[in-house]
Amino acid sequence: MSPPAAPSRRLFVALWPDARQRAALAARRNAWEWPPAAAVVHADKLHVTLHFLGQVPADRVDAVREGIALPMTPFELTLREPRVWPGGIAVLEADAPPALLDLHVRLGLALDALGLSVDHRPYRPHVTLARKARGAVPPGATPVPWQVHDYALVVSAGGEYAVMQRY
Repeated sequence: MSPPAAPSRRLFVALWPDARQRAALAARRNAWEWPPAAAVVHADKLHVTLHFLGQVPADRVDAVREGIALPMTPFELTLREPRVWPGGIAVLEADAPPALLDLHVRLGLALDALGLSVDHRPYRPHVTLARKARGAVPPGATPVPWQVHDYALVVSAGGEYAVMQRY
């Protein structure tokens, strides 16, 4: 019999919308025509992922909280293009302003320094609106501007998301 696994937390770093921004994103999501099998993302889970960390040992969470506390320059993110990606992922793609790309890179370096694995594929900022969305009909491209002033460390547990800390 193997020993019990050490406790861990499923974490990611994201741009986390305020209530006004969340309502604007939900309105864009609701403008789509969804196929019956679509798994539409609930409004309280809409966000832009900066880095997905996966399972992090619970005893390392405080080090992560401290290690990703970086200064950032506020910026405007514009979510423009509704698309269905391969695999049936419906998204609202965003422009990639220099301040966002800089934040993404610096967070990646901080996570690397903490010994955490980061995705090194080109960054594609987006909000996931639905999964299993093959055949979804997106609305026209209506820009959704977002004044970004912070980012968050988020924990995912039991299908629910909770902001652990804003930076």
